[in-house]
Amino acid sequence: MTNHSDAAGHPGDQTIMLRSAAELADALPYLLGFHPDDSVVLIAAHGGRRRFGGRVRLGIPDEEEDWPSIARQLVLCLAAGSEKREGRPDGVFVFLCRDPREGEDGQRVMQRLRPFAEALRDACGDHGLPVEEALCLSDGRYWSYVCQDARCCPVDGTPLALRGTSIAAATAAYAGIQMRGSLREMESRFAPVEGRSAFGLRRALDAAAVALTPRILTSPAESEHVADETLEAAERIMARLRAAPPRGGHGEADARDDRLLGHREAAELILGLQVRETRDRAAEWMEGDEAKAALRLWRALARRCAGPYAEYATAPLTLAGWVAWSLGDEPEARVAFGMALRLDPDYTFAQLLHRACNEGLSVESVRSCLRGQRVTRAAEPEATDGPGARPDTVRQFGPSSRPGTGEQPDARVQPDARVQPDRDRQLTPDAEPGPAAPGAASRTRSCKTHRPATPPWPPGPDSRRRKRRSRPPERDGGGPGARPKRESGRSGSEGPGARAQRRHRDSGAASRRRRPGHEGHVPGLGEERQQGEGGVKP
Repeated sequence: MTNHSDAAGHPGDQTIMLRSAAELADALPYLLGFHPDDSVVLIAAHGGRRRFGGRVRLGIPDEEEDWPSIARQLVLCLAAGSEKREGRPDGVFVFLCRDPREGEDGQRVMQRLRPFAEALRDACGDHGLPVEEALCLSDGRYWSYVCQDARCCPVDGTPLALRGTSIAAATAAYAGIQMRGSLREMESRFAPVEGRSAFGLRRALDAAAVALTPRILTSPAESEHVADETLEAAERIMARLRAAPPRGGHGEADARDDRLLGHREAAELILGLQVRETRDRAAEWMEGDEAKAALRLWRALARRCAGPYAEYATAPLTLAGWVAWSLGDEPEARVAFGMALRLDPDYTFAQLLHRACNEGLSVESVRSCLRGQRVTRAAEPEATDGPGARPDTVRQFGPSSRPGTGEQPDARVQPDARVQPDRDRQLTPDAEPGPAAPGAASRTRSCKTHRPATPPWPPGPDSRRRKRRSRPPERDGGGPGARPKRESGRSGSEGPGARAQRRHRDSGAASRRRRPGHEGHVPGLGEERQQGEGGVKP
């Protein structure tokens, strides 16, 4: 859904009076900056003279059961956005634009969309907003859902004025507003290629994915090398585009740009832009001739995302929308943002820029942030070797991330853990770990074994004896060579023969308890006790 806050372009204070439904229908493309195809458009009206305010556009849903809920959401969005900027609307203008299907005419389209128009009128009534006019535009004619007078609104509809001949067209030309054709024509500049070219592109994208993805995943240093290579390649192609200025119409100019960009180059750039840091650095090409060449490149890359790589167009589409907005072309920016969000509704970069563009945020505030980012990054190499060096940031890029989203948290790598490029190991899912450090095996083994909280044997003399021997022996006098203290209890009352007999009986019972297959035996229990007690054998 697209929410417009002001007129397309910025013509200044040009004002025209629209006195009829015909002039209102003719003015719609100039209010949006393009001819809306298969769209529902709501325009807020303010004051007694019904000055145009905010606008909301959405593609008409195919499922009729969705129309009531969509109507409520559209009216709520228009009312909330208008109250934020210009106050509560005093009325609403409704437009339903759809071309006839094969075998039907405009009147049939008008009848088919009548329930949607009624749902929109009901939703406006629930918010206390009167519908000033509701028009259906189809097959070069318009019909009114509000006026039932056949003298001004005949059943067969009223023909629309020829393009460029209405009062709105004359005023737009005088104000310097550029018309960009229909919405379908604007979207075609970003649509993926089809046919034999798509097959070659898929093979190039497969090869680029195999070559670049392991490098991005291997190490932070190697991932940064991929980012540098991607941006250097983009700069070379932009210089190539600047040397060949566009000629003719949009279709001819786009075809020429496609010929200047090879499949392999395009595939490597598309894969490289899936990394968030690379995409953010590419967004800094936003002003002057640099921005114009970047916009041509982003359009061409979006057209190269064919077949299963369609979602990879999210990054170049968002970059194209950002550069178009920075150059003052808000209609194209909204179209590009809308296409990116259709591919990935959760793409944060497109969400933020689309909302900022729709809510009338100054584009200069976004430019200043990116300029500051460029200055900060230019100053980073001076501090990389000092005590205040910042750790590198690596985007977690892999199969778990959705293609094209690029919104993963950063993993921080400490400076002392930085890996040199010439020492990087190419890790694969089947790679074996390197040699362990001395003592690592014993530490690992002790971590994997766990002493049971409750012994599996009943406590008896043998267990008490083990507990005593696990404690450090106490010495008489604390001096060197002192004899251990004799334990009280049995040693004072037993003679040498009794003590030897008891030791023989206890050792036999312990060996029976540790014998495999014996009742109460736990495999590996003897090894656990031996390691846990510091190697003191029973």
